[in-house]
Amino acid sequence: MVALDTGSDLFWLPCQCDGCTPPATAASGSTTLYIPGMSSTSKAVPCSSNFCDLQKECSTASQCPYKMVYVSAGTSSSGFLVEDVLHLSTENAHPQILKAQIMLGCGETQTGSFLDAAAPNGLFGLGINEVSVPSILAQKGLTSNSFSMCFGRDGIGRISFGDQGSSNQEETPLDINQQHPTYAITITGITIGNNPTDLDFIAIFDTGTSFTYLADPAYSYITQSFHAQVQANRHAADSRIPFEYCYDLSSGEAKIPTPDIILRTASGSLFPVIDPGQVISIQEHEYVYCLAIVKSMKLNIIGQNFMTGLRVVFDRDRKILGWKKFNCYDTDSSNPLSINSRNSSGFSSSTPENYSPQETRNPAGVSQLRPLNSSSPVTLSDSLLLMFILVQLAFMF
Repeated sequence: MVALDTGSDLFWLPCQCDGCTPPATAASGSTTLYIPGMSSTSKAVPCSSNFCDLQKECSTASQCPYKMVYVSAGTSSSGFLVEDVLHLSTENAHPQILKAQIMLGCGETQTGSFLDAAAPNGLFGLGINEVSVPSILAQKGLTSNSFSMCFGRDGIGRISFGDQGSSNQEETPLDINQQHPTYAITITGITIGNNPTDLDFIAIFDTGTSFTYLADPAYSYITQSFHAQVQANRHAADSRIPFEYCYDLSSGEAKIPTPDIILRTASGSLFPVIDPGQVISIQEHEYVYCLAIVKSMKLNIIGQNFMTGLRVVFDRDRKILGWKKFNCYDTDSSNPLSINSRNSSGFSSSTPENYSPQETRNPAGVSQLRPLNSSSPVTLSDSLLLMFILVQLAFMF
């Protein structure tokens, strides 16, 4: 179970190597370890590699180290880089197996949220820099320089590499800062129910953040306009809950009637928020429905909850963010995985050796994500600010 994170670049797994101390076990249970010595295709990345950012910390005779530090306080992963083979399957009537040589981090030491099940078996960085898996797949000509993620309302989802979306999707340009590249767009207005307003700000689309973070004036406008249109009893302030606007649910209620939230983008396309709320269990048989937006001091981050019910396309080639309401169980046959014919030797119509049917028991690439829908309440004992969504990923050695 790895976290899918468009806010970072490196793919890493908890790792056990010769002479290494096994990583600490996450609070939620055992950690599955990647063991390079047990993979016949694993190779260490040398310090001379262009991908090695910490060349000063190693000699040319040793393997390249890495250290990733994340926004959550005290959260990091460190170890060394390796190359190995990732097996993917095409989405069409006759699936083929793609064997992609990719780079990943062998995570010897994890700290902070990673010790509390934020990413039980690693993190799958999907960022723009060249070290990310989408960048490597595109650079090798194995897929188009694009991918999509579909976030189901029931906690089921899908990631498709090479997906450039469809002709009937909504789109807006990506605002990519070359010094700190992220998947950011310009929001020019917000509509809450029947109340539109013009607001101009930059927002980062980050699947590694479970909930949405907004700074003023966007935060105050959305929350106050939302509250003014909700006909429900507001729950008293609770320090255990990170959300400011929560409402009591009566017995048998799954949610409350709420106004629509729509973001207007720079292109004029409208981004619908299907369900911005989260049900939280206060105690046995007592629930609240919260507007799942956290007030930020500076950054505006569109988290996974605002993307739920949509297929979101991160088209890095055209520098476009696309979206469309979508059933995550379905495969859009009009947009199969884009394959470069000159690299067709990377495909196999048969399954690889040691391929376990249990690794594909979900329909057609559908992966299990952490449920964040209102019908699956979280409890106050859960980590409400979990920074990552989770997906099952199979390595076949």
